[in-house]
Amino acid sequence: MAERQEQAAADAVLTRIGQVVMLHHGGDREEARSRFLDLWAEIGEDGAPLHRCTLAHYLADTQDDPADELAWDLRALSAAEELADGRGGDPPGVRGFLPSLHLNLAADYVKLGRAEAARSHLRRARTAAGALADDGYGSGVRAAIGRLELRLGEDGAAGGDLWGPPRQRPS
Repeated sequence: MAERQEQAAADAVLTRIGQVVMLHHGGDREEARSRFLDLWAEIGEDGAPLHRCTLAHYLADTQDDPADELAWDLRALSAAEELADGRGGDPPGVRGFLPSLHLNLAADYVKLGRAEAARSHLRRARTAAGALADDGYGSGVRAAIGRLELRLGEDGAAGGDLWGPPRQRPS
């Protein structure tokens, strides 16, 4: 009985995160950030790794400052690595989070002008992409990895929207 109550509580946290994600996708970024931060205050640094990973991942997307976005993405990766190592449970598919998390970190480092760190996480994203399924999500992440690889090129410059078509470089 106690185990079922714990599972219901865990599912409730993920449901609440999902509701705030919908708010964010609906265009209310400020309110979403505020609600995500309230949830973070509830679950905290010692909360379940799956909750911390999911929440930090989405919180990163609501940040205005690239350094803040990086900090949240690093928290998400740390929690995902706990899960992938079997600490804090082992939900199915957790290894499928890693390519996207490394891709997000690579994009963060590009925004901050740190090309070598970006390349390092991009390599880790490419390596981890083997865990992705052959579905829309997996294809999308692999395509985004490829686009960022093209954008970084040899000079480390990048631009444009990570999920959209690459911008043309000036001749």
